[in-house]
Amino acid sequence: MDDPGLSSRPLRIGEVAPDFQARTTMGELRLSDYRGRWVLLFSHPGDFTPVCTSEFVALSRAVDRFDALNCALVAISVDSLYAHLGWIRAIRDHFGVTVGFPIVEDPSMVIGRAYGMIAADAIDAATLRATFFIDPDGVVRARICYPATVGRSVEELLRVVAALQRVDRDNVVTPEGWRPGDDVLLPPCQDQASALNAAEGPCWFHQTRADSDGKASR
Repeated sequence: MDDPGLSSRPLRIGEVAPDFQARTTMGELRLSDYRGRWVLLFSHPGDFTPVCTSEFVALSRAVDRFDALNCALVAISVDSLYAHLGWIRAIRDHFGVTVGFPIVEDPSMVIGRAYGMIAADAIDAATLRATFFIDPDGVVRARICYPATVGRSVEELLRVVAALQRVDRDNVVTPEGWRPGDDVLLPPCQDQASALNAAEGPCWFHQTRADSDGKASR
């Protein structure tokens, strides 16, 4: 595996995601091979654990929905490749679900540290449950972190990917809880002239617009 370098802080939004090459349950993987696609890189504290199992079952059932957004799923943990293989077989046998995305092994924690998911002096990855939304240019656009005891929401992960793609297509921003087809917001004024000349309405600094783009793609 390539060494992407250590980091003493979490990777920031707007930074290029460190490239790496590693073994996975689907063969060798280099992150930069995903250029041109969105990537959801997410870590989990450990194989054969209840919260992680619930997440992987739900994510596996949603692979087609992520594919429809041109978004690849890539999982990672400190467990070995052989532990990953045993776990995905157990998931198939007990839940009837085949994990349809690669799981990276990171036993040395070098990738986790490069992304700031693990402190440089950490002796284990017990608190590791981080998610990075990486755009087609390899830039981190959002990140979400949870403690080991709280599972992620697949619906929220899908919503964030869709929202990031929506704002990239047009000069709009998305409001709280936005989903494809909902109204969008116009960006805030950036100078005095724009503020004074903003269209009149009940709230000039919070202007909504019907999202024909989102409704067309719903």
